Amino acid sequence: MVTLPKKYAYLATEGAPNILLQALAKFGTREIVGPGSSSQILGWAKEVGLSRDYTADETPWCGLFVAVCAHDANYPPARIALRAKDWLNWGKPVPTPMLGDVVVFDRDGGGHVGIYVGEDTAGYLHILGGNQGNCVCIARFPSSRMVGARRSPFKIGQPANVRRIWLGADGPISHTEA
Repeated sequence: MVTLPKKYAYLATEGAPNILLQALAKFGTREIVGPGSSSQILGWAKEVGLSRDYTADETPWCGLFVAVCAHDANYPPARIALRAKDWLNWGKPVPTPMLGDVVVFDRDGGGHVGIYVGEDTAGYLHILGGNQGNCVCIARFPSSRMVGARRSPFKIGQPANVRRIWLGADGPISHTEA
């Protein structure tokens, strides 16, 4: 794992939810811009049984990223995992996202999906996701773009650290998710 930015260093000691831990292990993964594709990203497609449908990292891969995180956390992914908005049918709906929740956003041309790691008083959600600026990173998204949040289908019980996290209102705002 690449070192997290100082602002998000607290994530390294959270210990749960498992989907978040799986996502953190992939932090820093980058796609290959232009010809060629990341063998790591294509490997995720193979790992979750989507290699027939996902063949190049130029195709939006935020849903694939969340699918491999869910898979590695021993949860089945969304039924149509490559479609960001299909994650609205996964897990349990929650009105307010909290640590480790899957969050779905509107964007021009479709949707975007990632994992909540915090929020700020300026109205932004801090999301750990794939295909954010061509890599797995944390970016800020206007909460007005959120169309839903889903909680993992915990098998033993919700971890005690699932909570809202308040952060400073600084850092990159996502503009490139496709």
